[in-house]
Amino acid sequence: MALGFFDGIHVGHGALLNKTKEMAASLDASPSVLTFDIHADNIVFGKEVPLINSASDREDIIRREFGIDNVVFIHFNRKVMQMDWKEFIDEIIEELNVCGIVVGYDFCFGYKGLGRADKLKEYCEELGIACEIIPAVKIDGEIVSSTIIRELIENGDMEKANLYLGHVHTLADTVRSGYHLGTKLGTPTINMKFPEGVLVPKRGVYATRVFLEDGSEHVAVTNIGIRPTVSDENSVSVESFILDFEGNLYDRHVRVEFYKYLREEKKFNSPDELAQQINLDVETTKEYFGNKKA
Repeated sequence: MALGFFDGIHVGHGALLNKTKEMAASLDASPSVLTFDIHADNIVFGKEVPLINSASDREDIIRREFGIDNVVFIHFNRKVMQMDWKEFIDEIIEELNVCGIVVGYDFCFGYKGLGRADKLKEYCEELGIACEIIPAVKIDGEIVSSTIIRELIENGDMEKANLYLGHVHTLADTVRSGYHLGTKLGTPTINMKFPEGVLVPKRGVYATRVFLEDGSEHVAVTNIGIRPTVSDENSVSVESFILDFEGNLYDRHVRVEFYKYLREEKKFNSPDELAQQINLDVETTKEYFGNKKA
C-alpha cells in the first residue's frame, strides 16, 4: 500500500506508485493506495491549500496512468490528526490487510507529524511488514514537488508542469449548460468548472485535448476565465471548443487535458471579433498538435 496525499500525481509520486506495484507483485498482493480527501494543512494549520486535482481526478489518474484500481480515501479530520502514528499504522494494517508499505522520503503523519519515513521503516521491520522509502525525484537538479507544479500551473507554464507531472494536467467534469453564444458564432463550446478548492490555472486560452465517454479523443481550444466579451459575471468557467465535432454533450462526463498556454483572455469589441480570434486560436492549436506529432 502506497501512503501519501499525492496531489497532482507527479513523477515523484509515480516512482512511489511503480514501486508499490513492484512490491505487490513480489508479495503476491494487490497494489493499493491510501490517501486523504482534503489536504492536512487545511486542518493542521487552518490554511487552505489549492489542490492540483480533485479527489476524484486523483483517483482517476492513479487508475488510468498506473493501473492501480484499489484507491482508499480517508476523511482527514481532527481525530485523524491527533492519532498516534503507530496506532494509525496498526489500524490500517489490520483493517486493510496490509503486507507492505511504500512512502516518500518526506512522508510524515500522525500526531504533530511525529511519524516519519525512517521511523515507519523501523516499525514495519518490527512487525514483519515490508517497507520501502522512495527518494526525491529531480528534474534538471530540482526536486519535483506539488508546490512547484502549483506555481507553474498558476503561471500558465503548462508544458513544464506536464513534464514535472509525468502526464498532462487534467480536469474532469460534467458538461454544464452555458450561454449558447458559441453555437450562434459557429463555434459551439462545452462548459465546465474547476471544483471548489482546486487550483484554477492562469486565465487565458489553451491548446487542449478533450476525451469523451465513448473513448474518443478530440483536439480543442479551451478558455479559462470570466468571458468578458459576453458576460458581466466574475465566476471562472472552462469553455472548450472541440474541433471537428458535432453533437450534444450536456450532462456528459468529459475530461480536458491542458497542453499549452496560447494567449491571455481579453475583451473584444464584438462577438464577430471574438469569433475571428477563436478561428486564429484553432489554427494555432492545429499547428501545435501537428508539430507535436512530427
